[in-house]
Amino acid sequence: MLPEPPPLPALTRAEADLVDRYLDVVALLGRINPGRGEHTYRSLRAAQALVTRAAELRDALAVMYERGETELHTATLARALRTLDGERRTAQVTVPPARTG
Repeated sequence: MLPEPPPLPALTRAEADLVDRYLDVVALLGRINPGRGEHTYRSLRAAQALVTRAAELRDALAVMYERGETELHTATLARALRTLDGERRTAQVTVPPARTG
């Protein structure tokens, strides 16, 4: 039996939307990453979807700003990202380590 993940920290609806949209963009960037991808078609489709997801991320930030949420509570948002497996997801965006041998 898998251990239960920690609960998400309390977020405003706009913060939750920001986290979700950010992870959507990260997932697409991971698929586009030329150091990790295997198929150009999959990367192309991800790049095409990135335009829409980036606009949604922008809109989430705009809503926060318009509602007076002018500061990002980075510790809380980072905890939410870790709870949602953000470390593994963002690792797909980085350049993979060099192969030895």
